[in-house]
Amino acid sequence: MSLLHACSLAKRLGRRSLADVRRCFAERCQLCVSVRSAAVRRISETPLYLQRRNISSVIPKSEDAKKRVHKQSQLLDVLEARIQQLQSDVVLDVQHAKVQFLKSPSFGGGVSSVKGSSKGKSDIPKSGQVVTKAAAKSQPSRWLKKLSEEKKNKLKKLQILQQKVPRNAEEKLPEKSKASKSSLMPTGTTHKTISSAIKKRRGVTKLSDESRSSVPSAATVTAANPSKAAEALKTSKQKRRDSKSKVSDKDATKQPKYGDQAEIEELEKRLDEQVQQLLYLSTTENFQESSTGSACGDMQLSICSYLEACVFFGDIERAQRFLVSQHRVMSRRKHLTTDVYNIMMRVWAKKGTLNQIGRIFILLEEAGLKPNVGSYSAALECMGRNPNCSPKVILRCLNQMKNDQLSVDDLFRKCVFQRDERDMLLKAVQTVKPDYKPSLTLKTSQCSSPLVQDFYTNREHHTYPKLDFTQDELRRRFQSQLSMEQACTVTIDSVEAMKPVTEKMVKMRELLAEQRAQWQKVLLQALRENKMILTKTNTRDYKLNLYPYLCLLEDKEYVDIMIQTVSNLSPTGESLKILAHDLGNRIYTKYCVRQKHQNGIVEKLGSIYDAYTELLAKDTKVCNVLPREQWCKLEMEQSSGPTLQGAETSWPYSLILELGTFIVDIMVKNLKISSDILNPAYDRKFIPILYHMYIFRSTRQIGFIKPHPILTQMQQEAMETKLTFDSSVMPMLCPPVPWTSVKFGAYLLTPAKLMRSTPGATQHEELLEKCPNLHPVFDSLNQLSNCAWRINKPILDIIISIFNDRGSDKLDIPPPLSEAPKIPHFNPQDPIYTASEKAHMKREVITAKKKCSEMHSLRIDALYKLSIAHHMRDKLFWFPHNMDFRGRTYPCPPYFNHLGSDVTRATLMFAEGKPLGPKGLDWLKIHLVNLTGLKKRSSLQGRLEYANSIMEDILDSADDPLNGKKWWMEADEPWQALACCMEIANAVRSPDPTKFVSHFPVHQDGSCNGLQHYAALGRDVIGATSVNLMPCEVPQDVYSGVAQQVEELRTRDAAKGMKIAQVLEGFISRKVVKQTVMTVVYGVTRYGGRLQIEKRLKEIEEFPKEHVWDASYYLVRLVFSGLKEMFTGTREIQDWLTGSARLISKSGHTVEWVTPLGLPIIQPYHRARNLLLKSTMQDINLQISHDTKERPDTVKQKNAFPPNFIHSLDSTHMMLTSLHCYSAGLTFVSVHDCFWTHALTVDTMNKICREQFVALHSQPILQELSNFLLLKYCSRIKSEAKNKNKKYQEYRRLMLLLAKVPQTGDFDLQRVKESTYFFS
Repeated sequence: MSLLHACSLAKRLGRRSLADVRRCFAERCQLCVSVRSAAVRRISETPLYLQRRNISSVIPKSEDAKKRVHKQSQLLDVLEARIQQLQSDVVLDVQHAKVQFLKSPSFGGGVSSVKGSSKGKSDIPKSGQVVTKAAAKSQPSRWLKKLSEEKKNKLKKLQILQQKVPRNAEEKLPEKSKASKSSLMPTGTTHKTISSAIKKRRGVTKLSDESRSSVPSAATVTAANPSKAAEALKTSKQKRRDSKSKVSDKDATKQPKYGDQAEIEELEKRLDEQVQQLLYLSTTENFQESSTGSACGDMQLSICSYLEACVFFGDIERAQRFLVSQHRVMSRRKHLTTDVYNIMMRVWAKKGTLNQIGRIFILLEEAGLKPNVGSYSAALECMGRNPNCSPKVILRCLNQMKNDQLSVDDLFRKCVFQRDERDMLLKAVQTVKPDYKPSLTLKTSQCSSPLVQDFYTNREHHTYPKLDFTQDELRRRFQSQLSMEQACTVTIDSVEAMKPVTEKMVKMRELLAEQRAQWQKVLLQALRENKMILTKTNTRDYKLNLYPYLCLLEDKEYVDIMIQTVSNLSPTGESLKILAHDLGNRIYTKYCVRQKHQNGIVEKLGSIYDAYTELLAKDTKVCNVLPREQWCKLEMEQSSGPTLQGAETSWPYSLILELGTFIVDIMVKNLKISSDILNPAYDRKFIPILYHMYIFRSTRQIGFIKPHPILTQMQQEAMETKLTFDSSVMPMLCPPVPWTSVKFGAYLLTPAKLMRSTPGATQHEELLEKCPNLHPVFDSLNQLSNCAWRINKPILDIIISIFNDRGSDKLDIPPPLSEAPKIPHFNPQDPIYTASEKAHMKREVITAKKKCSEMHSLRIDALYKLSIAHHMRDKLFWFPHNMDFRGRTYPCPPYFNHLGSDVTRATLMFAEGKPLGPKGLDWLKIHLVNLTGLKKRSSLQGRLEYANSIMEDILDSADDPLNGKKWWMEADEPWQALACCMEIANAVRSPDPTKFVSHFPVHQDGSCNGLQHYAALGRDVIGATSVNLMPCEVPQDVYSGVAQQVEELRTRDAAKGMKIAQVLEGFISRKVVKQTVMTVVYGVTRYGGRLQIEKRLKEIEEFPKEHVWDASYYLVRLVFSGLKEMFTGTREIQDWLTGSARLISKSGHTVEWVTPLGLPIIQPYHRARNLLLKSTMQDINLQISHDTKERPDTVKQKNAFPPNFIHSLDSTHMMLTSLHCYSAGLTFVSVHDCFWTHALTVDTMNKICREQFVALHSQPILQELSNFLLLKYCSRIKSEAKNKNKKYQEYRRLMLLLAKVPQTGDFDLQRVKESTYFFS
């Protein structure tokens, strides 16, 4: 018989056995029937290769048929008995247990075997093994006997245990019935099969892998060789005994002491009370575990994005077909939500086709989904557009809404409207309710944080600052910014254009312009051809296709993006993933801007901003209203028309990459250049200008796009005069839109995120949207964003002159590539070189290439910053701000901002000037000395005296910076020092220095700010003194203190004869230990600290290089031990935070907390999973480490919690200082723990800074953190559920640790207000 016939026969026999299985199970219990149903499904899905593998057993001998039926019937009885026995021990999670019935070869019904392994390893007898008559006779009786023996043995063991355990510990005995493992299993863990879900604790059998499969594996042994069955059973029993004893011993060591039981009960009682209180206040959702994200979240986003793209470019038919095809198939329907159906409802509403909306309502019902406010809004809008719509239909819709517990006000409050949707909705409602007006109220809920309650309630003495602009000026600036964002790009002059133009440069520029014109034609043709191919591709309706995303913009716009990408590509190339992401993001940004145009948002934005300028302009009346409050008020007053907030759907990361890769593929395949364009001697042929290649990064192979050397040479020799940037890269030309929600703020049209995150991570945004009140965070970001800036032209001109000369390493201005080392060329096959010479020359080539790459990156970075600064030299501008997941704030423009290097900061000044006043000049001088880094241990008076003593050098630096004494060049921050010299010179030469109007920002820097927060948390007197929380006559330098302590330890070791200690004599300085001391508080490990010290030692020319490793290893131990002695409270708090995070993440949760200002924070560290993104160019393997469906990464969670928690505190302190400086009328900006203001207001800012630090740490921060973590991670353990298993013991340990807040010392926080050097 052929194999094909055999398989066909197997399939027919299988079908017959299915009917017999159904008859056999007709009278079975419900549990067995559910198992049977799952099995039947699996039978129908049995793959062909399994049928082929079991072909010998599928065709039984006729004489064995009746005996086989009898044997399998008995086996089923055994299986049912076994399940009932297991059910008496545990509550089975049957729906996750992969119990599978395989096809029976018999004619009389029954089941051949049971599959019970989740890993796909069958522990059951293969069909080919059940062949002997002896097995058929002996197997059932053996198992029935074994089951009864096991039951008796278990009862005996339980009786013995009950006799041994004393009555007072009786509660610790395991109950016979316990919750299934799945009920305690954290999100992201896989559910085991029936047998693997069974675990016992403390003397009760814990089934090992061997014993879990005892039923089927023993059956296999018996069937295969009856003589070995007894031996196998004995072995299995012995293994269970060993496993039992091991588990008992192991768990006994982990048991918490009985003395902790009272504390546990007290904690559980307290948690229950808190949960009840939260339930009463209806705010438990803020404390429940945050959503881990839907398993199909990306797919839902992809579907929404696809439908919206189809609708945007007018292909309604494609969108409708796609939605219906998704709905028809159950496996795809699960990805659909009500909002997905609403997209098509809105389309039909605009067309006035009510019958189509009715059909979608039917689809919603079929999908088991309920209509939401968006659904009813679309239906009513459609009725409003249809003049012939009966009022009865509208009333019926409103009644249905009422039945769904939705009000008409909910529609106007919660829906996001486009164009005239709101007006049509209102028209429909007023048809049946003529007097109806939407009840819109401004949200005035105050922040629950006591830190800012007074700030929002008592405003009598607040003097919010005005901008130094008239209302007309602000309106003109708004129009300029709007035009720039509508174009999405801005082209500016390069500072390299200031060089004299040579004949060669002109020739290369003409060649490049000619080539780009040709490339545009080629790319335009290629893009259109690819779009035609995608439209004609015979794909099914339900498949996602890139075609809609290639129709969102004009074809020429896609081509312009490609040409811009080629122009900006580095000579060393770029990874395909980064390049594709950049391209996809540019398309998305342009699409969002076009979408806002289409939805009518631009006109409404202009109207609201026009009224908003009244709050900011200097020629309008003063009012005590914050920018956010004013904007929300104006939005409510101008409620008709489109909604400004939340209009766009973000594209999933995978879609952006796929679209970008598609565009890169077009570029690589079609962009070509003549090979003889630079040298006519070569043969003429067209070669690609971009190459797709693979390189290794560490151990991973990645795709790389590299330009051809001919293109690179042409671009470098052309030295083009223009640079093109995305509009979001540039500073804003008008005050940014205030942040009023998680999805709205900063730029006018360009999409911006409130919280920065890894591409694809959504947990931060989900958490923020659940947060009831983020007003203090919004207001702080708005205050930072509203600071206007101007360019310091004299400084910029000097920097550009050095940049265009040959740069300067000493002054941090990168030299041009002409100064790069030449890459040596040699032939590796040349026999004149020895092997060692070849190896040496290869190393030289690698070093030279690396140096050239670094120099190019630094040069381009400096070119971008200086070109943007030069472009803004005669303008005033603003930096919109957002924050990272810890709450630390950052300017949105990435290249040019005040968080940049010394060069960038020196070119920036406040747009608004203020007179120096009586102490302003002194503060400028003190600030200059701070920038030099020379008098860190001197008092303020000492620094001022030093500045006065070197006035001659200061004035010389200001007058002749490049040819004078050049004193400023020796400063730590030379360019800022030079700018300060010029400001001081201008002030002292003015008629009255107290009236001199200064635009210069003066800095006040925290003294090792991370350790300051730790010392304040622990009320550590010694630590507080070391970091200047305690008033002192001169500043305490913790770095010098640690260096001194390390030197003392080194001297002691050297006296004992330790060689490395002797080698280090004279080399231990403040600079060597500073970075390690600074970063210990932020979680640096000993390994990282050793690398830091090693780098510092290598910088010392005199230090013997052969001892660098040993010395760094030795010193890092001394630094850590020294810090442990100096900051005992700090170490205890760090250990508590680390231990808490470790246990939390081990229990399957990510670490979350809420800052004292109410900002929710979640650590996005999960175990990485690989996602393969397929494309025509190459498959991209993405490592996703932020997927909330994966288990947390315990190591990252515990190591990152202490530094992230401290960062969240320093951001809170900064935000508090920002808010109160704003209410006092000050100009204030920050670079994390470095605060900037005018020289006139330094004293006021210092007072506010200290007051807010004291106010912050006067809160019970650690106790509140403990309460939050207990409530979040331990509130689900009920006092009555004493399941003494391993999981419960972990929760007990977590509960005890979280409740044990570190003890605090005796430091008086009020002393901080008197400390001169806290921030100085």
